[in-house]
Amino acid sequence: MSRRVLLTGATGFVGRHAGAALARRGFEVHAVARAPGPAAEGVAWHAADLLDGDAARRLVDRIRPTHLLHLAWYVEHGKFWHSPENLRWVAASLELVRAFRQAGGERAVLSGTCAEYEWGHGLCSEASTPTVPATLYGACKLALHQVVEAYARQSGMSAAWGRIFLLYGPHEPPARLVASVARALLRGEPAPCSHGMQVRDFLHAADAADAFAALLDSDVRGAVNIGSGEPVALRDVVQALAARAGRPDLLRLGALPAAPGDPAALTADVSRLRGEVGWSPALSLEAGLDDVVRWWRNDAHAPAGAR
Repeated sequence: MSRRVLLTGATGFVGRHAGAALARRGFEVHAVARAPGPAAEGVAWHAADLLDGDAARRLVDRIRPTHLLHLAWYVEHGKFWHSPENLRWVAASLELVRAFRQAGGERAVLSGTCAEYEWGHGLCSEASTPTVPATLYGACKLALHQVVEAYARQSGMSAAWGRIFLLYGPHEPPARLVASVARALLRGEPAPCSHGMQVRDFLHAADAADAFAALLDSDVRGAVNIGSGEPVALRDVVQALAARAGRPDLLRLGALPAAPGDPAALTADVSRLRGEVGWSPALSLEAGLDDVVRWWRNDAHAPAGAR
């Protein structure tokens, strides 16, 4: 029987890698975005605005997917934490999941966030770390997870929820840490950072996409952390970038204050991802940073001086 997956957010930071990852696992991939992305083997593109409930239902009725990988959300850097757009995406996502199930959909995986957890616990576990979001974004993601999980139990649908930790890679929004430091150093500009003692969990976006594909391809249900499981200090990450760019002299550790409420550690317990899903990253942090520096060095989309 054909396994037909509807992939949303297919041109996003993670989604742009997900089509190929799903196709490698034998899915018939139907990718949706407001505007179709580049041609890819095994991926059929559909243009639709998922915030339009009627358009989303028509799309689902036409494709009749057996599987759903829902990555789409409002993610404008610096604004998504507190934007009312989060509310619209909760409503749109619920309509999409309901239409999917009513059309005979069998298994859905949706993307969540480490911002659902109460920060300050260091290592975040799906089973034991409290979910007490500090932002509207985290609260909306958590609420969506809870409603979808209840609906899945009631309707007999299989569902899982991937909580994303810190991602990096090509096409990362330029103002985020790894991208901003890489861009500045490669242009010969100073790269101001905080003290960098914060410990985080970094995962390449392509690996994150592959993890979601593996989760969808599994029978695992409930929340699953999407991360590397390898804690690393931010200063080690930016120093590695500086070494690869050949400009350690331009790195300015301590030049910026740490963000208010910034936790000392925020890392993923990946026991479920490794043990139950059976997935681990293909890229080490070192190889992933090599990829980032290579991409920004060759990037033609960022004019000099734009940061």
